[in-house]
Amino acid sequence: MATRQELSDFLAAAERRAFKQAVYAVRDQEVALDVVQDAMIKLATRYAERPPAELPLLFQRILQNTITDHFRRQKVRNLWTTPLSALAGDTGDEVGERDILEALEAEPGGAAAGSGADRLERAQLLAILDEEIGKLPRRQREAFLLRYWEDLNVAETAEAMGCSEGSVKTHCSRAAHTLAEVLRARGIAP
Repeated sequence: MATRQELSDFLAAAERRAFKQAVYAVRDQEVALDVVQDAMIKLATRYAERPPAELPLLFQRILQNTITDHFRRQKVRNLWTTPLSALAGDTGDEVGERDILEALEAEPGGAAAGSGADRLERAQLLAILDEEIGKLPRRQREAFLLRYWEDLNVAETAEAMGCSEGSVKTHCSRAAHTLAEVLRARGIAP
């Protein structure tokens, strides 16, 4: 059973990566904050009695289900609000901006910080990766982020995504090839 402190420490460590995953999925920072908050509340209220070792995988599954639930609610909501907003003349042209991959930024004073040119090059690369990861199909993006950001193995990723291990390998491979092609096209050797 996880103690309150262990649960709190886990949530504090997972929040930035979870937020970034949610932003990629829902493409709206405010909605992503709500999704992550809902997932964290579900974990804390329903699964706090689980051992600390189970929390990362359980949280990823809850987060992915919360994202899916968001899209389901949005689809139902759009069935009713789209005709109503069309009558009212609402075009809904607001588009939010996304920031770069904060979770991968270099720590100040760390070895990765380097010179100004190195930091600029890194920031440009991260911006390209952020943009291209956001363009990946949902399942490829989900598998890629769980495997390479969350550092889950294939079996854990398959469990979190609710699919087979073969599907995880296929999605990760396709995502990696797509990102490598994009980087090569932009003159960046992966």
